[in-house]
Amino acid sequence: MRGRLITFEGIDGCGKTLQLGLLADFLERCNIDCIRTREPGGTALGRQIRSSILDCEPGTVEPLAELLLYAADRAQHVREIVRPALAAGRVVLSDRFYDATTAYQGYGRGFDLALVERLNLLATEGLRPDLTLLFDLDVDAALARIASRGDTLHSASAPDRLDREPHEFHARVRGGYLEIAAREPHRFRIIPASGAPDEIHKAVTAAVAPLMEKEESAEC
Repeated sequence: MRGRLITFEGIDGCGKTLQLGLLADFLERCNIDCIRTREPGGTALGRQIRSSILDCEPGTVEPLAELLLYAADRAQHVREIVRPALAAGRVVLSDRFYDATTAYQGYGRGFDLALVERLNLLATEGLRPDLTLLFDLDVDAALARIASRGDTLHSASAPDRLDREPHEFHARVRGGYLEIAAREPHRFRIIPASGAPDEIHKAVTAAVAPLMEKEESAEC
């Protein structure tokens, strides 16, 4: 089976990280070789970048610095993790990829979309996902989930700097994601994210199934 890149996108609180883990477990039970990774933070350098831009208070990172740091993280991630895994024939499950920058820094922060696209192209060397799953959730519901995580800044589940942006910011990001998906319906599958995790997982596996070649060793 050739390598595949499946990316998981959506506003903060949409549940994409949980669903990535469930899909990874499912694929492993099917004897499909996959890796789990994320942006930012999929590499050692990326973990330093992630801490610098997320483990801090709102207003402490300049928007342009934020945009460029995400691009730097992505460049390292693609070259160190994603491309080697794809070359080895593995399925790469990435918690966010370049669509997140378009949605958050383009639509959310207001950077010129053409500029964001050029940075994304530079960082990825033109690599595109085979499939992008967009977990769509109402902003109020997403913010309620975020609030339930706790409010201790440095705890593992605490809301990060972007989580604590105002409602209007998250609404712009959600709208941006939906616009991106509308432009690329061949790549995106929109997954309603308000239901029970098991039901959402069924929708995820149904969306992914056409990409997965049948293997005699699979025991799904």
